[in-house]
Amino acid sequence: MTTTSLAKEKLHVINTHVHNIDGWAKVTGRATYSFDVKLPGMLYGRILRSPHPHAKILKIDASKALAMNGVKAVVTGKDTLGVKQGIWRRFNELCDEQILPVEKVRYIGEPVCAVAATTDEIAEKALDLIEVEYEVLEGVFEPYEAMKKGAPELHDGVERNINVTRHIEWGDVETGFEKADYIREDHFFCGGQAHMCMETRAAVASFTPDKKLTIWHSNQSAYYMQGLMAGVLGMREGDIRVIAQYVGGGFGGKFELDGAIFCSSILSMKTFRPVKVIYSREEDFIASKRRTPMHYWVRTGVSKDGKFLARESRVVSNGGAYTGMGATALYLTGFFHSFPYRWGGYRYDGYRVYTNTLPSTSMRGFGAPQALFCSEQQLEWIANDLKLDPIEMRRQNGHYAGYEVPGQAFIASCGLDEAFTIMQEWLDKKKAGGLPANRGLGFSAAGFMSGGIFNWFDTPYSFSSAVVTINQDATVELHIGATEIGQGSNTTMAIIAAETLGVKVEDIKVHSGDTDHCPADLGAWGSRQTLMTGNATKRACEDAKNQLLEFALAKMGLNIVYDLDIADRWVHIVARPERGMPFEELVKIALRGKDGQRIVGRGYYTPHRKGMISPAYSYMLQGVEIEIDQETGKIDLIDSLTAHDCGTPINHLGLIGQLEGAFSMAAGYGYLEYMPYEDGKLMNPNLVDYKMIRATEMPPTPIAEIDTYEPEGPYGAKEAGEGLTNPTAAAIGNAIFNCLGIQMKECPIRPHMVVEALREKAEKEKAGK
Repeated sequence: MTTTSLAKEKLHVINTHVHNIDGWAKVTGRATYSFDVKLPGMLYGRILRSPHPHAKILKIDASKALAMNGVKAVVTGKDTLGVKQGIWRRFNELCDEQILPVEKVRYIGEPVCAVAATTDEIAEKALDLIEVEYEVLEGVFEPYEAMKKGAPELHDGVERNINVTRHIEWGDVETGFEKADYIREDHFFCGGQAHMCMETRAAVASFTPDKKLTIWHSNQSAYYMQGLMAGVLGMREGDIRVIAQYVGGGFGGKFELDGAIFCSSILSMKTFRPVKVIYSREEDFIASKRRTPMHYWVRTGVSKDGKFLARESRVVSNGGAYTGMGATALYLTGFFHSFPYRWGGYRYDGYRVYTNTLPSTSMRGFGAPQALFCSEQQLEWIANDLKLDPIEMRRQNGHYAGYEVPGQAFIASCGLDEAFTIMQEWLDKKKAGGLPANRGLGFSAAGFMSGGIFNWFDTPYSFSSAVVTINQDATVELHIGATEIGQGSNTTMAIIAAETLGVKVEDIKVHSGDTDHCPADLGAWGSRQTLMTGNATKRACEDAKNQLLEFALAKMGLNIVYDLDIADRWVHIVARPERGMPFEELVKIALRGKDGQRIVGRGYYTPHRKGMISPAYSYMLQGVEIEIDQETGKIDLIDSLTAHDCGTPINHLGLIGQLEGAFSMAAGYGYLEYMPYEDGKLMNPNLVDYKMIRATEMPPTPIAEIDTYEPEGPYGAKEAGEGLTNPTAAAIGNAIFNCLGIQMKECPIRPHMVVEALREKAEKEKAGK
């Protein structure tokens, strides 16, 4: 009997179909988002933004706006402490952003000042009356231009605008290339992508005369917001309460301070009235951060039979005006560029460069979609050049359970080999039937982390914590600092709690995302909540359960050799399950035995000795069938297959939803979602011109689950949903290559690129090249 099957036999709630516990609130409109919060005496805030990509602020005259009936306050950078903030608190030089700049603006759309008025309409009109005098400076918009000597300097003392560098290396790269029978070099470019949350940035702040600040804010980590706001306002963390009740999506863009939370707070501190700031869709495009555009150079050396001997890559990323989470994305893109394969030698150098454009930051996949777009296409071309089977070439170099990425990571569970087999069967079946004209098949492999082992926030708290309280009616209160952003984490924690305590999901009440009532947690990013908060939740419930079973042992008069357990609200002897008592009865016995004190369990999780990156890694393959119009270059998705190893699934229904969502976002990144800039100005900041994949454009999305058991995860679980963002763009590129024989080196792959590549191919064939 394998470890996996042994674990499965004991499970009652894990890996069943559970609808999200907040589903009713959402579908009936009862869920309260920050947008819905309305307080007595509330004002409405609006933000005036820079029209220039690079300029000094010489003077701000708000006298006409302040004279307007209904306007209650205007705040500028000079009304703040001028603190430069950032999420990399451990490294002060990377904290480079003032939400309301005092002296200089660095991108079009950057907040300049904010106004509060009795209505949103008055606040909007007041913005037109504020006069700002600028000294316009020369801007620089592309990273290679920004690195040149003499280029405009965005931040004082940052030589050649190089914000961050990263280096990763293992093995003997030079020897690998010397031994290689075949070496290939390619240049790629991967563009930005908007997070496109259904809920735009939003906040309501209320500062009271007792100097307490309460903020309702759409974010991915209430604890981060509390800590960062304390820093920029000069307050104690405990005097700030941040509530993230319902969040309409995050995708990596909502765990940094934004103009909504900062401006609503300082306006409230000035007026002593609640202030609401909601971003319009256009503001969300131009003034929130984006996926990092990257220029990739990749050199790969292999043996003639396809063994991966050496790879080196260099990335220059367009960081935009501020650091944000860009330093982490720069490291992770280099790390995941090696995935999911074993390299004899690997070397990566990354450069993040300031430019006068919208700041770049983390987004679903955290640098890996860019890395895999380049890596997986180049591997496909290498296999073609060497006349090797592309799956078998990848398989012979793939990760396996027990493999250690030198100096970086240990792979404890890995379903990659089975994923290759499933993908091969799908491709063979498709090819056996014969493909219609202009149809192509492609696939790509990837791996991803289950939460990062980084403490750049410099927190003294555990990475994740949970507190569980058992009520006398046998209901359970679970308090976690994790943030539910629509991914279903509250449901996941309810399932883990129910499984551990031996009760039902409906017995669990989950309280999350409120800094006054929940323990600190590093939030929803890098696919960390199922594994990290899940471990904390499981441990808290085990603590409570052990306390309860001590009373059961005494009550039932059992010899110590008897094992007790709880399942389906029934406390029983494991060997004789008919002997026992109801869970509710045991809870009352325990309460009386503790002189009325409630049973409280505590759990936490902070990874130690788990490598440089993450405690665990998921693996996935994405296959696509596409159809291409050779005259227009238009691409249509026809069919797909996902083969995914996420360890033991916690919630089968939630897993499917997460994977389908990831595939949709990744497909949009691959061939639709494009952010064109002209002199620092985004040219399509609306949902008409910014093309996303629509429901009618989605192909069938069958999913093949590969059931492995991750020893570090709660009940064997690991990442599901973010990692699948990584392979899809490359799979589309490979399908185009396999269909038309053209190599696409820029993402998203737009129709004119296909047409141009076909024209170049025809010219080469005509010239006999």
